[in-house]
Amino acid sequence: MSISDLFDSGFKNRNKGHFASIVRVAMENGHLSEEERHFLDKLAMQLEISSEEYAEILANPMKYPINPPYLHTQRLERLYDLSRMVYADHVLGPKQKEILTRFALALGFTPGNVHYIVDKALSLLVLGVDLDTFLFEMTHMNK
Repeated sequence: MSISDLFDSGFKNRNKGHFASIVRVAMENGHLSEEERHFLDKLAMQLEISSEEYAEILANPMKYPINPPYLHTQRLERLYDLSRMVYADHVLGPKQKEILTRFALALGFTPGNVHYIVDKALSLLVLGVDLDTFLFEMTHMNK
């Protein structure tokens, strides 16, 4: 096995783990809405998840671990994806906030400020910001 095969395998596994995390959020209420399904379809293409892998992850998303990225920017990008899924039906409640808080902790955000981070992330989504604005606002929220 070459070095590039190892890199590709690790990259692919991280993508599967990230996708499975988002599927867990989407399926928290027991079903997928049409909007959630559409979001998952687009995300699967971006993350290079094959249709077989997609079906396997939908069948058992708990099989894949949450792999927190090392870089803060990548963690924020994943938080953005997860926040979009939580807010996919445009309804926010304590359940959605609790789910996002659990995943934010799993991504490596600290318990001391995770509630502030989740509140900020969800408020930005309510405003309909794009990824670049989200990253800027989240990076500069304490300044």
